[in-house]
Amino acid sequence: MSGSGTDHRLEDIAVRDTRVSDAIDEPMRAMILDILGEEALTATEVHENLADRGVDRTENTVRHHINELRDADLVDVVRFEEGRGGTTKYYHANTIVLSYSLPDSTDPAVEEMVEAIQPQIRDALVMLTDKYDEAIEEIVADM
Repeated sequence: MSGSGTDHRLEDIAVRDTRVSDAIDEPMRAMILDILGEEALTATEVHENLADRGVDRTENTVRHHINELRDADLVDVVRFEEGRGGTTKYYHANTIVLSYSLPDSTDPAVEEMVEAIQPQIRDALVMLTDKYDEAIEEIVADM
Protein backbone atom coordinates (compact mmCIF):
# COMPACT_ATOMS: atom_id res chain seq x y z
CA MET A 1 0.00 0.00 0.00
CA SER A 2 1.27 3.42 -0.73
CA GLY A 3 0.47 6.83 0.58
CA SER A 4 2.07 10.23 0.18
CA GLY A 5 4.52 8.71 -2.28
CA THR A 6 5.99 6.33 0.31
CA ASP A 7 5.41 2.58 0.35
CA HIS A 8 4.44 1.31 3.77
CA ARG A 9 2.40 -1.46 5.33
CA LEU A 10 0.35 -1.21 8.50
CA GLU A 11 1.00 -4.39 10.47
CA ASP A 12 0.82 -3.34 14.11
CA ILE A 13 -1.64 -1.64 16.39
CA ALA A 14 -0.83 0.51 19.40
CA VAL A 15 -2.64 -0.45 22.58
CA ARG A 16 -2.27 1.47 25.81
CA ASP A 17 -3.54 -1.27 28.12
CA THR A 18 -0.81 -3.90 28.51
CA ARG A 19 -3.37 -6.54 29.56
CA VAL A 20 -5.07 -6.09 26.19
CA SER A 21 -1.84 -6.06 24.18
CA ASP A 22 -0.61 -9.20 25.95
CA ALA A 23 -3.96 -10.92 25.38
CA ILE A 24 -4.16 -10.20 21.65
CA ASP A 25 -0.47 -10.91 21.03
CA GLU A 26 -1.38 -14.54 20.32
CA PRO A 27 -2.99 -14.89 16.84
CA MET A 28 -5.32 -17.71 17.91
CA ARG A 29 -6.93 -15.34 20.41
CA ALA A 30 -8.02 -13.07 17.56
CA MET A 31 -9.81 -16.06 16.03
CA ILE A 32 -11.42 -16.82 19.39
CA LEU A 33 -12.63 -13.20 19.67
CA ASP A 34 -14.06 -13.48 16.17
CA ILE A 35 -15.86 -16.73 17.01
CA LEU A 36 -17.20 -15.37 20.30
CA GLY A 37 -18.28 -12.14 18.65
CA GLU A 38 -20.99 -14.02 16.78
CA GLU A 39 -22.61 -15.87 19.68
CA ALA A 40 -22.09 -17.07 23.24
CA LEU A 41 -20.36 -20.44 23.27
CA THR A 42 -18.76 -22.87 25.68
CA ALA A 43 -15.02 -23.55 25.58
CA THR A 44 -15.81 -26.91 23.97
CA GLU A 45 -17.80 -25.22 21.22
CA VAL A 46 -15.00 -22.69 20.64
CA HIS A 47 -12.57 -25.62 20.40
CA GLU A 48 -14.82 -27.25 17.76
CA ASN A 49 -15.07 -23.97 15.80
CA LEU A 50 -11.29 -23.60 15.80
CA ALA A 51 -10.94 -27.20 14.60
CA ASP A 52 -13.35 -26.37 11.74
CA ARG A 53 -10.97 -23.51 10.83
CA GLY A 54 -8.02 -25.89 10.80
CA VAL A 55 -6.58 -24.95 14.21
CA ASP A 56 -5.31 -28.08 15.97
CA ARG A 57 -5.01 -27.30 19.69
CA THR A 58 -6.12 -29.18 22.79
CA GLU A 59 -9.30 -28.08 24.51
CA ASN A 60 -7.23 -27.13 27.58
CA THR A 61 -5.13 -24.77 25.44
CA VAL A 62 -8.31 -23.18 24.09
CA ARG A 63 -9.62 -22.76 27.64
CA HIS A 64 -6.34 -21.10 28.62
CA HIS A 65 -6.66 -18.60 25.75
CA ILE A 66 -10.29 -17.88 26.62
CA ASN A 67 -9.26 -17.24 30.22
CA GLU A 68 -6.51 -14.87 29.08
CA LEU A 69 -9.06 -12.95 27.00
CA ARG A 70 -11.46 -12.91 29.95
CA ASP A 71 -8.74 -11.66 32.30
CA ALA A 72 -8.03 -8.83 29.84
CA ASP A 73 -11.77 -7.94 29.89
CA LEU A 74 -12.18 -8.78 26.19
CA VAL A 75 -14.52 -11.73 26.84
CA ASP A 76 -17.33 -12.04 29.38
CA VAL A 77 -18.97 -15.06 30.97
CA VAL A 78 -22.56 -14.37 29.97
CA ARG A 79 -24.34 -17.46 31.25
CA PHE A 80 -23.91 -20.47 33.52
CA GLU A 81 -25.71 -23.79 33.06
CA GLU A 82 -25.81 -26.37 35.83
CA GLY A 83 -25.85 -30.01 34.86
CA ARG A 84 -24.03 -33.34 34.92
CA GLY A 85 -22.42 -32.54 38.25
CA GLY A 86 -20.81 -29.30 37.05
CA THR A 87 -21.28 -25.82 35.72
CA THR A 88 -20.89 -24.95 32.05
CA LYS A 89 -19.81 -21.40 31.24
CA TYR A 90 -20.84 -19.57 28.09
CA TYR A 91 -18.48 -16.87 26.84
CA HIS A 92 -19.13 -13.92 24.55
CA ALA A 93 -16.71 -11.34 23.19
CA ASN A 94 -17.28 -7.75 24.19
CA THR A 95 -14.63 -6.60 21.72
CA ILE A 96 -14.41 -7.03 17.96
CA VAL A 97 -11.33 -7.84 15.95
CA LEU A 98 -10.69 -5.10 13.43
CA SER A 99 -8.04 -6.81 11.38
CA TYR A 100 -6.59 -10.12 10.39
CA SER A 101 -3.45 -10.68 8.40
CA LEU A 102 -4.50 -11.30 4.83
CA PRO A 103 -2.97 -14.02 2.68
CA ASP A 104 -0.27 -12.80 0.28
CA SER A 105 -2.47 -13.87 -2.63
CA THR A 106 -4.85 -10.99 -1.85
CA ASP A 107 -2.17 -8.29 -2.23
CA PRO A 108 -2.95 -7.42 -5.90
CA ALA A 109 -6.68 -7.04 -5.23
CA VAL A 110 -6.13 -5.00 -2.07
CA GLU A 111 -3.55 -2.81 -3.85
CA GLU A 112 -6.06 -2.13 -6.64
CA MET A 113 -8.73 -1.14 -4.08
CA VAL A 114 -6.30 1.14 -2.26
CA GLU A 115 -5.24 2.86 -5.47
CA ALA A 116 -8.89 3.34 -6.47
CA ILE A 117 -9.93 5.02 -3.20
CA GLN A 118 -6.69 6.80 -2.33
CA PRO A 119 -7.44 10.09 -4.17
CA GLN A 120 -10.74 10.52 -2.28
CA ILE A 121 -9.06 9.75 1.04
CA ARG A 122 -6.25 12.21 0.30
CA ASP A 123 -8.82 14.92 -0.57
CA ALA A 124 -10.79 14.21 2.61
CA LEU A 125 -7.65 14.42 4.75
CA VAL A 126 -6.65 17.72 3.14
CA MET A 127 -10.14 19.12 3.81
CA LEU A 128 -10.09 17.89 7.42
CA THR A 129 -6.67 19.31 8.18
CA ASP A 130 -7.47 22.62 6.47
CA LYS A 131 -10.71 23.01 8.39
CA TYR A 132 -9.94 21.31 11.73
CA ASP A 133 -6.15 21.47 12.11
CA GLU A 134 -6.24 23.32 15.44
CA ALA A 135 -8.87 21.00 16.93
CA ILE A 136 -6.90 17.96 15.78
CA GLU A 137 -3.71 19.33 17.36
CA GLU A 138 -5.56 19.92 20.67
CA ILE A 139 -6.96 16.39 20.66
CA VAL A 140 -3.53 14.92 19.94
CA ALA A 141 -1.97 17.02 22.70
CA ASP A 142 -4.57 15.69 25.17
CA MET A 143 -3.76 12.09 24.21
